[in-house]
Amino acid sequence: MRKWIPLAAALLASTAQAEPLTYAAALQLAEHTAPTLQASTLQADAARAAERAAGQLPDPKLALGIENFPVSGPNAGRWGAAEMTMARIGVMQEVPNSGRRRAAAATARAETQMALADTDLQRRRLRVAVALAWIDLAYAERRLAALDQLVDGLKELWEGQPAGVASGSARPAAGLEPARLKAEFANRRSELVAEVAKARAELTRWTGDTSPTTAGAPPHLEIEPATLRSQVTDHPALAVLAASTSRADADVAGARAAKRPDWGFEVMYGRRDPMFGDMVSAGVTVSLPLFASRRQDPLIAARTAQASRARVLEEEMRRELAASLEADLAAHVAHHEQWLRAKEILVPTAEQKAHLEVASYAAARADYADLVETFTSLADAKLDALDREAMVARDGARILLTYGSDNP
Repeated sequence: MRKWIPLAAALLASTAQAEPLTYAAALQLAEHTAPTLQASTLQADAARAAERAAGQLPDPKLALGIENFPVSGPNAGRWGAAEMTMARIGVMQEVPNSGRRRAAAATARAETQMALADTDLQRRRLRVAVALAWIDLAYAERRLAALDQLVDGLKELWEGQPAGVASGSARPAAGLEPARLKAEFANRRSELVAEVAKARAELTRWTGDTSPTTAGAPPHLEIEPATLRSQVTDHPALAVLAASTSRADADVAGARAAKRPDWGFEVMYGRRDPMFGDMVSAGVTVSLPLFASRRQDPLIAARTAQASRARVLEEEMRRELAASLEADLAAHVAHHEQWLRAKEILVPTAEQKAHLEVASYAAARADYADLVETFTSLADAKLDALDREAMVARDGARILLTYGSDNP
C-alpha cells in the first residue's frame, strides 16, 4: 500500500498545478508532497519497527570444536586413541538481567514517542511556513494589482501637465515631474514584481506546484487568547522534550540495572570414540559487577544528570512557548489596531483630501505639485493599508497554527 503514496502525491500535485490554490488547498497539498514531512514520517516508521526488537534476548550462539586432540606422544595425530579426544557441538545463550531488558524496551518506546512528536512538530512548522508563503503571495499579487490601478488613475494627471506648461499656467520645471513620478512608481512596481516571484518560489518549495497562484479570500482568523493559552501545553515541541525525558529516565534505569549480574548458559555435546562413550556438558556464567564505584556508579551519576537536564530543558521550552505566545498576541493586537486605523481613517482621509485637492485645482486654488503630492499620498495610504492587512493575516495564521489547532 505504501508504494502508492508517491504516485498519489504526484497526482495531487498535478491536479493542484492545473488551478489556483486556495489557502486550505495549499496546506493540504504541502502535507502530501513536502519532503521534510515525508522524511520525518519515515523516521517514525523506523522507530516503530526498531521498538519491536528492543528488550529481546541476544541471539544464541552455536559452538563447534575439537577438544583434547593429541599432538605429541605415542597417540599424536590419532583420532580416538585418547580417551578425552572428542568433537563437540553446543549452544550458548546470554541472558541480560530483566532490568536491562526493561530499560532497553523503555528506551525504544521513548525513541518512538520522540519520532512521532517530531513528526507532529514538523507538520506544524510546515503548515506555518505554507500559510505564510500563501499569504505573502496573495498580498503581493494584490499590492501589484492595486499599484497598477493607481498608476492608471494617475496617467490622465501626468499627461495633462505638459499642456499646462505649454500654455504658461505652470512653471517649466513642473514638466519634469511626471517623468520623475513615473520612474518612482516603476521602481515600486519592480519591487512588487520581485516580491511576487519570491513568494511564489517559497510556495513552490513547500507545495511542489511549479507556478502557484492564489485563489479565494485571504484568511482573517479569530484569535482567542484564553483558548490558545490552554492549548500551548499540548505543543509538539513539549512532547518531543517529554519523550526525551522518558528516554533519559530509561537510560538511568539501564545504568542502574548494570549493577545487577547478567547470566548465561551453555549446553555441549561431545562425540568421542565409541569405545569411550559420548559426553554432555552444561554450564552457567554469571557476571560479577564487583567494582561498581569505578564502573557502574559513575555512569549512573552521568545518566541521572542527563535526566535532570532533560527536565530543565522541558521546563525551559514551556516557559519559552508561553512567553512567545504572549509576545505574539501583543504584537497581533497592535498590528490589528494599526490596520483598522489605516482602513477606517487614513485611507478615507487620503481619498477625501484627493477629492478636495481636485476641486481646489479646478478652481485654481492649488497648483499641480499639490495635486501630485496628494495622489501620491493616496497611493501610499492604500498600499500601506494592504501591508498592514497582510501583517494581520500573517499574525493570525502563524499564531493559530503555531500554538493552537492544526486546522486551517
